[in-house]
Amino acid sequence: MVNDKVVIEPFYVVKPDDEVCFEGQLIQQAKKFVYILLNKPENCITTVSDEHSRRTVFDIINFKTSLRIYPVGRLDRMTTGLLILTNDGELTKKLTHPSYQFTKKYSITLDRLFQRNDFTQLQAGVMLDDGFIKPDAVYYKHNKVGTKVIIEIHSGQNRIVRRMFEYFGYKVEKLDRFFYAGLTNNDLEVGKWRHLTPREVKQLKG
Repeated sequence: MVNDKVVIEPFYVVKPDDEVCFEGQLIQQAKKFVYILLNKPENCITTVSDEHSRRTVFDIINFKTSLRIYPVGRLDRMTTGLLILTNDGELTKKLTHPSYQFTKKYSITLDRLFQRNDFTQLQAGVMLDDGFIKPDAVYYKHNKVGTKVIIEIHSGQNRIVRRMFEYFGYKVEKLDRFFYAGLTNNDLEVGKWRHLTPREVKQLKG
């Protein structure tokens, strides 16, 4: 029996979420997956626990479950934005592997005007300590020169957005990931979370 149905096909491939019984005995219990989308606030770290007693994303979610869920990737402590938490290892691997190139979009506020010549150079790409990086797209918020910039990127390198602007001597005062792998924060205020819908999970898994 697979999911309470008789299966006579010998080449049936058992999936992780299948529950399998043979002669009344449970052989494989269906694994339950949890998919949570959090709009992370500032001053919060993306770890399960912290030895310095700092607030973590799990203090915000406070989701009661016996399942062990983990953040997919990380956001800096002072960076806000979309973060997925799950116990689905295959999806985590897919979302974090660079070959899949999931798009991330960030809204950035700088400490001063982002000059046109720096804007043009960033569009072409810059050489950082760990290699060359070129954003997928970069544009001024409200389409005018100012301190607010939008950037699209698929790289998962550590602090990559902040480091790109630090390269030009700017300080990033606010950084918000408002788009991640097709998901947006349109219906999710900062500090709030929700479960992903089956349609969203299917979209992420492709």
